[in-house]
Amino acid sequence: MTVKPSILTPSAETFIERRGKPASPPRCIAHVVSVSGASAVAVLEWTDGANSERERVDIGGLVKIPTPNSDVVGIVSAVNSPLPGRPGSDDDMGLIEINLAGEVVTDPKNGRLTFRRGVSHLPSLGDLVMLADRHDLTRVYNQPNTATIEVGQLFQDPDVPARLLMDELLSKHFIVVGTTGSGKSCALTCILQRVLEEHDHAHIVVLDIHNEYPAAFGDKAEQINPSNLHLPFWLLNFQELSAAFTGNDIHHEAEVDILTEAVVWAKRRYYEASTGRHTTITRRIGEGHGFSVETPTPFRLSDLIAYIDEQLGKLERAQATLPYRRLKIRIESLASDARYSFMFGNLTIQDTMSDVLAQLFRVPNEGRPITVIDLSTVPAEILDVVVSVISRLAFDLAVWSKGGLPMLLVCEEAHRYAPAGSGDRFMPTRQALSRIAKEGRKYGLSLALVTQRPSELDPTILSQCSTAVVMRLSTARDQDVMRSNTHDGALDLLDFLPLLGDREAIILGQGVAMPMRIRFDDIGINGKGVPSTRHEGFSTAWRSPNLDRAGLESIVQRWRQLGRI
Repeated sequence: MTVKPSILTPSAETFIERRGKPASPPRCIAHVVSVSGASAVAVLEWTDGANSERERVDIGGLVKIPTPNSDVVGIVSAVNSPLPGRPGSDDDMGLIEINLAGEVVTDPKNGRLTFRRGVSHLPSLGDLVMLADRHDLTRVYNQPNTATIEVGQLFQDPDVPARLLMDELLSKHFIVVGTTGSGKSCALTCILQRVLEEHDHAHIVVLDIHNEYPAAFGDKAEQINPSNLHLPFWLLNFQELSAAFTGNDIHHEAEVDILTEAVVWAKRRYYEASTGRHTTITRRIGEGHGFSVETPTPFRLSDLIAYIDEQLGKLERAQATLPYRRLKIRIESLASDARYSFMFGNLTIQDTMSDVLAQLFRVPNEGRPITVIDLSTVPAEILDVVVSVISRLAFDLAVWSKGGLPMLLVCEEAHRYAPAGSGDRFMPTRQALSRIAKEGRKYGLSLALVTQRPSELDPTILSQCSTAVVMRLSTARDQDVMRSNTHDGALDLLDFLPLLGDREAIILGQGVAMPMRIRFDDIGINGKGVPSTRHEGFSTAWRSPNLDRAGLESIVQRWRQLGRI
């Protein structure tokens, strides 16, 4: 198939860049033969001359199609050749499929070319398709007069920086997904480091499940672990208390009823002791003006046990005492276990709610705008309760501050404590995170999820993430979940997720000007902190002795004192 040079190589004067300077001659690669909805099909062209050849076109590349009203911008989603033949002959047809994503128009305010999402004037048959040059890439992906953060380089042209729209990224939640070793933690660290570089008064909380981030943010981070974490049990709502104190067997409902009465009674006892005022008991909110299980006031575990003992003394031997005894044993074991000292270990009860909020959410931040909470040694049976109460406190603080304290809550390994279809076991955590996902943006509270198994994450929470940073994913199930939860015009880009290299990602959604494939910066080169791993590799670790008997004894001692290492 031969095309006239006048068609393939338009004069530079035909295409004028901003500021009136002509661009380099455009590289025409094809012409449109089909348009359907948000996609187009174009036939690749051969150049004239003895060495007839085609311009190389890569999947994910950006192209533009000039029309009388604008330059339509699209992404190459597929390349095929339904009628292969001799190169340069009429029977050799190469086709490219293009997802139309936006258009470049003239801004009426300043007369400059600007990119906008959506296509108001679709291309027509015969329109030329040109490969986007550096001017086009910069115009599309680097939005002027918009707060952005630079996190890497475009895959199509490494000289063009990849930028995320900061307000769109944070205000509407985002998720980072990828298989183990693809670079999720480094990608998240890169994003947060770029945010902190220009925003000293940020408020970011990272729930660090594997203790990966102690050195990632240097002196800008407030390091919290069970040894200095203070999360008093009386801050838990009744659902969280039930998850911590009661079992999930046939006695669950009886234990919940007993705990309801005990908590109300204990709160009334503490209030009367601290104020000298007499109160009435109310089981549910709205009944009178007394206490309920949700009244936000401190109470003592000793009063809970005293109430249970008092009720046991009133019961006859024939009555069911097992729920009382089991509930008492559970409360006493939590209070005496050193692993739970950050929540149940305080002998004296004081109203330290303001201190707890100040520590967790950095108010004021005192030069440390990010809190890294190490949850690696928190026992698994109470991990979801800890995550639930932190998430709920973040939401309540955002609501009561009336949006005056914008915050970002980062959930590492989110599928562990907000899984899909796990019944009532993780209900408090799922409800707390779901509420943030649905309503948090109204109050300036944003959610960032990191997971290697998006298929195991609660679908309601996943569906609220408007930006997806998708790294290498190998399993078809995870890929299908990301397709079904990503509302964008370039879903075909997800077809080659298994082929992405380390630190490479496809970013879709509201946090980018349009879908793009990027490579994140290597944060270790610039001396920045990087997420750490406790495993250095078998080939290295097994070359020399790595643990002696004294070291083993030390591990066992710490294990017994502090719980799971």
